[in-house]
Amino acid sequence: MTNSSTRRQFLATASAGAALAFTAQSYGRIIGANERIAIGLIGCGGRGYGAFMPGVHAHDKQQNVEFTAVSDPWLPRRERAAARCQEWYGRPAKQFASYRDILALDEIDVVMIASCDHHHAAHLEAAAKVKKDAYCEKPLAMDMDSLKQCCDAVKASGIVVQMGTQVRSFPTSTGCRDLFRSGVLGKVSRIEQCRNGTKPYWYSWMQRSEPIREEDVDWKEFLMDRPMRPFDGKLLTGWYGYREFSDGPISNLGCHFIDLYNFIVGTTLPVSCVAQGGTFTWKDEYGFTCPDHAQATWIYPEGLMVSYATNFGNGNGNVLKIYGERGTMDLTRWTTPTYSNAGAIEPSDLPKEEQPIAAVETPDHFLDWLQCLRTRGTCNAPIEAGYHHCVPALMAMRAFDSGKRQIYDADKREIREG
Repeated sequence: MTNSSTRRQFLATASAGAALAFTAQSYGRIIGANERIAIGLIGCGGRGYGAFMPGVHAHDKQQNVEFTAVSDPWLPRRERAAARCQEWYGRPAKQFASYRDILALDEIDVVMIASCDHHHAAHLEAAAKVKKDAYCEKPLAMDMDSLKQCCDAVKASGIVVQMGTQVRSFPTSTGCRDLFRSGVLGKVSRIEQCRNGTKPYWYSWMQRSEPIREEDVDWKEFLMDRPMRPFDGKLLTGWYGYREFSDGPISNLGCHFIDLYNFIVGTTLPVSCVAQGGTFTWKDEYGFTCPDHAQATWIYPEGLMVSYATNFGNGNGNVLKIYGERGTMDLTRWTTPTYSNAGAIEPSDLPKEEQPIAAVETPDHFLDWLQCLRTRGTCNAPIEAGYHHCVPALMAMRAFDSGKRQIYDADKREIREG
């Protein structure tokens, strides 16, 4: 299978103009069941090697897909991923330091983007321009300009895209959405999550046991558009903890929360946001710049408030709830959510005691994407979902940095102080 125009036709739809009203579908030749889909993996770290590869491998025989090329700026990471391909498929995968080399391969049909946060938008935009379908890790972007450019490129190309907010594909998440749509909660007034921990997650990703050899790293490829500086191995593996490469818990963890309530409740974009936080607990020689405490609050045009908070100084107090006038939906344990009439201010038929929310059979996130590659259908977390999780996160970080309330202008697709 190739990506040539004679093999696949796409409807180019530009998303210029006012609000983000993405409606175009990806039209293309239905891929035959007997045709192998060749996947290029961009980013072979914890998400690429630890989640993407096994997630697809669970379905690769049934869906007739195979990883045939891998890229990562760090040699040991791409060698490790290529060795797994050899083990699984009995043939070597091509290895590259740069994503550009994967995108240049005619034999690569689709890509999975598991690179650093500051890479996502550029990598997905580049994939769209060469019309390669993609699965892209969240958060989608770290600034509004790259977010809009990326989304516009995806819509213009007509490629199939799945955003990596996999929680919305849990069967229990679908069950929560269906229950909410039945109207039993009544009007929602507040949604909140506290996602706490005893230590920031970036410590677990940083390699500290042995030195990283500079000659094994394409340093410019890792930095991408960030300013050049001397090689530093702690940035290569500990980038989650530095604001230059990631915006910390509101963006990285909070995106799952934002995407989940958008999926369940049907919200899309907030009108305003305030946020603050800081590093109050984990101050050490690494000089991490992502906050270990952060909180953001958004107001949505539906007339409800959303709150997200992270405390990495104490792991107690985790909660994820949706509060309605007739009761509460409790998703604190994502895989075993419950509902009840707790806190109802209106007459309610909901049970007094918490009851489990029935799961609804749903393809897992990777399978949904693989199926859509052949049907050309819309994935469970399409590019719109990426835009809708990213804008609130960007608003929060602007409010965090400026100390000022941020407003989203839907007509101009802009964030401003207000």
